[in-house]
Order: sequence, then structure tokens, then C-alpha cells
Amino acid sequence: MKTFVCAFLVLALSVVFAGTVPAVHSYTVTFEKAAIVNGTKLAPGDYKLTIAPDKVTLAKGKLTVDIPASVETNANKYSDTILGFNGDNLTEIRLGGTKTHVVVKQP
Repeated sequence: MKTFVCAFLVLALSVVFAGTVPAVHSYTVTFEKAAIVNGTKLAPGDYKLTIAPDKVTLAKGKLTVDIPASVETNANKYSDTILGFNGDNLTEIRLGGTKTHVVVKQP
């Protein structure tokens, strides 16, 4: 009987806490040309894009740039990753294979 009660409590607690862990997602984004993000000039190359509940960042080696952005969900998945620019300023990232759309807030 004690084993059953312990198993039930463990199951109940796992259900209660299942949705409370914030999800952090990482993607690789390739810049074909130099870009300006939040005042920082980024050289062409591959960057790790991390989307957390409270912030969005781009990183390459020791360089990390916080992106003032909002994350939206599209109705359909994007087939390819698309970077949007206004001149050299990054304005959006549409992540291929996902419904995720990162809209960069401009200063």
C-alpha cells in the first residue's frame, strides 16, 4: 500500500510541475552579409540563436548580443530560414521548419 501511495504522489507531482519549466530553444542562423543587431555589427557567418521566455540572443564564439525582440507564432511552418533587413539592420528572423517568427524591435 505504501508503494502505491508513493508512486501516486510521484506521478501527481510530475503532472503538476510538467508545464512549469520554461522552454529554451536554440537554432543556427547564417548571415550571408554583415548585419547590425542592437547596435552591434555582426560579421557574416553562423550564429547560435537562443530563444528563452525572457530574452532572445545571438552568439558566435565569445560574442553574445541580446536582441530586443518579440517572438510570434505563424499559422504555418516556414519552409526556409529567412532574415529580414532594413539596410544593414536586422528586422526579423523566420525560422525554417518551425512556426517561429522573431520580430526585432528597432531603437
